Amino acid sequence: MTSRKKPPEILAPAGDWDSLRAGLAAGADAVYFGLDDGFNARARAQNFVAEDLDAIVRACHDAGARAYLTFNTLIFEAELPVVEALLRRVALSGVDALIVQDPAVCLMAQEMCPDLELHASTQMTISSAEGAKFAAGLGVSRVVLPRELTTAEVQRVREGTDLELEVFVHGALCVSWSGQCLTSEAWGGRSANRGQCAQSCRLPYDLLVDGERRPLGEARYLLSPRDLAAHMSVPDLVDIGVHTLKIEGRLKGAAYVVTAVESMRRWVDAVCEERHEGPEAVATLAADVGEMRRVYSRGFTGGFLGGTDHQSFVDGRFPKHRGAPLGVVAAVRGREVTVVPGEPVAQSATAPPEAPLVPRAGMGVAFDSGRPQDEDEPGGPIFGVDELGEGSFLLRFGDPGPDLGRVFPGQRVWVSGDPQAVVRAEKMVRAAAPTGRVPVPLVVSGRAGEPLRATLSAGEVSVSGQTEGALEPARSGAGLDEALLADKLGAFGGTPFRLAGLDASGLDDGLYVPASALKSLRRTLVDALVTARESARRRAVQPEGSAGRVRDLLRARLKPARVAFDEASLVALCRTPAQLEAAIAAGLREVELDWMELVGLRKATVRAREAGLRVVLATTRVQKPGEEGFGKPLEALSPDGVLLRHWAALEHLRALDSPPVLHGDFSLNVTNSLTALHLLGLGLDTFTVSHDLDERQLAALLAAAPAERAAVVVHHHIPTFHTEHCVYAHVLSEGRDAKTCGLPCARHALSLVDPKGLAHPVITDVGCRNTVFEARAQSAAALVPSLIASGVRRFRVELVRESGDETRTVLDAYSDLVAGRITPRACVERVGVHEQFGVVRGVARSMATPA
Repeated sequence: MTSRKKPPEILAPAGDWDSLRAGLAAGADAVYFGLDDGFNARARAQNFVAEDLDAIVRACHDAGARAYLTFNTLIFEAELPVVEALLRRVALSGVDALIVQDPAVCLMAQEMCPDLELHASTQMTISSAEGAKFAAGLGVSRVVLPRELTTAEVQRVREGTDLELEVFVHGALCVSWSGQCLTSEAWGGRSANRGQCAQSCRLPYDLLVDGERRPLGEARYLLSPRDLAAHMSVPDLVDIGVHTLKIEGRLKGAAYVVTAVESMRRWVDAVCEERHEGPEAVATLAADVGEMRRVYSRGFTGGFLGGTDHQSFVDGRFPKHRGAPLGVVAAVRGREVTVVPGEPVAQSATAPPEAPLVPRAGMGVAFDSGRPQDEDEPGGPIFGVDELGEGSFLLRFGDPGPDLGRVFPGQRVWVSGDPQAVVRAEKMVRAAAPTGRVPVPLVVSGRAGEPLRATLSAGEVSVSGQTEGALEPARSGAGLDEALLADKLGAFGGTPFRLAGLDASGLDDGLYVPASALKSLRRTLVDALVTARESARRRAVQPEGSAGRVRDLLRARLKPARVAFDEASLVALCRTPAQLEAAIAAGLREVELDWMELVGLRKATVRAREAGLRVVLATTRVQKPGEEGFGKPLEALSPDGVLLRHWAALEHLRALDSPPVLHGDFSLNVTNSLTALHLLGLGLDTFTVSHDLDERQLAALLAAAPAERAAVVVHHHIPTFHTEHCVYAHVLSEGRDAKTCGLPCARHALSLVDPKGLAHPVITDVGCRNTVFEARAQSAAALVPSLIASGVRRFRVELVRESGDETRTVLDAYSDLVAGRITPRACVERVGVHEQFGVVRGVARSMATPA
């Protein structure tokens, strides 16, 4: 294919061998996968073992694809030696790149094996060009952008960085920004940042508006997004120059991988050949989308790439695979069900086109009674279909089959299975590995009386050889023309290679060598190229001890702090004027301000200064392209310090001639000493330890990093979901975005009530993003004495909707605790708080739902 535009790489997921083979057979340019013994964000997938690495890499390379290993979780201090050993094995395996969340992994990988390519996972939350600068400093060559960016914002990142960009275009959507979801930690006793997502976004919630329950009907799945199918954004992404289009789905099967990869392959080819607007390409896409929806779908959306739309991002009526809508039940007679068109199921305006659905025997259907969590929902395979016209069908079922006694007129009918797609994928998985995917140019040269010489190249690897006999003048005909050479030297059938051009300009005309000699040379060259490619995978690695050498280097680069650590002190993070007044009354010396709007922030800053407090202003938790202006009002207020929550703020503020004191917040996800030391070396004065640490892991971190420069949150409502999707706009307006929603967040207060009856506050920030906070305050009071003994001097209390009186009670209790005037138990009793720090191991209260 000769494309008018450079096609992006299509990256397929692999959770097991079947899905890996499926992705390669379907034409993926690269495959990403995780290890059971490794640190990957899909711990629930079957995954692979380290012993599989060589075979995986060989299978990918033989299919002309690249192999990417996910190393995209946070690393605890005690795990650094394990990570180092695994990194060494990975580097030697020839894996093409690592996908990384924790900066510590990048630092060790760069020291151990500088040739190992590193990609910043979406879990690293690199959401702007300034953030990409931070990633580049870690040796990263590619950034996996968050799903929350529009194509216009992707364009702005492209204009501001030379790093490769990777964009999700298909698969499940997380409602929370990746790397910023603490729901599993708060509600399930496990960490999404450790690959153990509890799927809390797929739960039903009730809604409180200003404390009053608001009926939602069936639309109770307020945080469960549709699935991404961003085909309509691919033309823009190609024009922007995005390097890779990524398909999510390491928990899905081979049929899902085949349909997603094939669809994206065909569509990308059409876009690059500029025929995607033609009727044939559109019809093919619509048929593909229909098949993908039957295989697995919660309904499709173009996500944020096509622009923010809070009305269609979430359907709200189901949290799991539904398939494609067929209609509604009109009648049930024996083993037959008549289905007629019903009220159209709401679709996302940014979803790709979908072909009209015509059911056939073998397809699976589900009858929807409005209880999507019902695992015993009636449904089963269709035995026969009669088309009744005008979109109506008579479906016949066998026995055994669905319990039609539970099927009633008016129920929605979904086609939720397509055995043809499954069988086709199974055949592809069982078939011989794909061949002929690696393009190799062939160069031949020679003159009479000398051997014919030939060179084959695959990427940067080249091999050369020559015939055993010499060239001699042809007795008849033209001798060795290009057609003959291509047939005898370039016939690479059954190998990974395909001829990609023949250069015979160095071969004299009218010469001859036996065909057997050409075939023998071809076999020699192919064997040599296979061996050379295997050898090229082997990288040089440094001796053991990378973690120690990195730590020593980082300590040498450590910058002194600009704050005093003479005694332990309490800092309050306030969000309302009443909370600030309580902090002033409690006699605190420093306050952190996190305001929803900038006018109120200015007033609060003035008030705190008048009271003699040091003022630290909090940035937004993430920064998208075009939001750099949010930082300027903070700078204009000349704060004593800034609470940094994203990498862009760190890069921007540390470059100022006279930066304020810089405090890193929990959202930077510091879980080990290497990451902590790296950030302190870049200019942070303090770092906040991650909420993912338990007591033992925290102690290990503080023993290896400067404990006096660590801040610990001792009282807070865990910020569970941090989401671009606005619940206020979705349920209290008809607006698509901040320009059209009417700002109901300025007039109302929402809470989401979980299945256990706990009401979780939903707070909007200055960027119009929602944070869902845990209903119960969590306390680390029991740890305070030992933390002070270990050297910690900065303790934070974070407030959400506490009143002034409630705030004063909390601050007085923790002030007394930090000063040693009361015991931890007395503090907890005074505050009446849920006592917990970080992830609690063995907690059997998970609220997880099936994916």
